[in-house]
Amino acid sequence: MSRKTRSEHEEGAEGQTLPANPELEAALREAVESFGTVAGGADESNPGEPTEAGELRLADPVEGEFIDEEIERLREELIQARDQHLRLQADFENFRRRALKERQELQQYGHENLVKDLLSTVDNLDRAIQHAQQSDGGDLESLLQGVEMLQRELLSILENHHVSEIEALGAVFDPAVHEAMAQAPDASVPPNTVIDVLQKGYQLRGRLIRPSRVVVARKPDE
Repeated sequence: MSRKTRSEHEEGAEGQTLPANPELEAALREAVESFGTVAGGADESNPGEPTEAGELRLADPVEGEFIDEEIERLREELIQARDQHLRLQADFENFRRRALKERQELQQYGHENLVKDLLSTVDNLDRAIQHAQQSDGGDLESLLQGVEMLQRELLSILENHHVSEIEALGAVFDPAVHEAMAQAPDASVPPNTVIDVLQKGYQLRGRLIRPSRVVVARKPDE
C-alpha cells in the first residue's frame, strides 16, 4: 500500500465515531457521581446523613467504635445494678424473717426474767406454808412475819421490773387511774377524796396495768 493510501486510510479511521447509546451514558454518569459522593461529596459535619445529591455517607469507624464501647459499658452497669438489687432483696427477706422470729420469741418469752425473779418468792411461800402446817397453827406470829417478808420481797421484785403501786389513799379521785366503787359521806376530807382502797392499782413504766378500786368521799347530807 502506498503512503498516500495509508494516510487516507488513517484519516478515514480517525473520522469514524461510535453510535450514541443513552443507557451507557447514564450508567457512566451515575458511576462518576457515586464515586464523587463517597470520595468527598458528603457533608463532613453530619456523618451518616444524606448529602445534597441524595447519597448517604458511611459512618466514621472511630465513632462506631465509641458507640459500641458505650453500649458495652451500659450493659455492664445494668448487670451490676441487677445483681445489687437481688442482693438487697435477699438481705431484706432475711431481715424480715429475723424480725418476725424475734417478735414471736418476745411474745412467748419476754417475761422470762420476771418469772425467774418470782421463783424465789414462790419457794419462800412454800416453806412458810410447810412451817405453818408442821406447827399445827400454833406459831401464828412467825407465820405473819413470814408472809410480811414475802410481801416485801414480791414488791421489791415488781419495783425492779418497773412496776409501781398507784398511791390512792388520801388523793383526789382521778378517773384515769382510779375506779370508784362507792361513795361515802365524810366531812373530815374534801369531796371526791379517796378514803378507802378496796384493791390496789399498778402501773408499768407509767402505763396503767390495773386501776385502784376505791371509795370516794362525798359531802354529808345536812
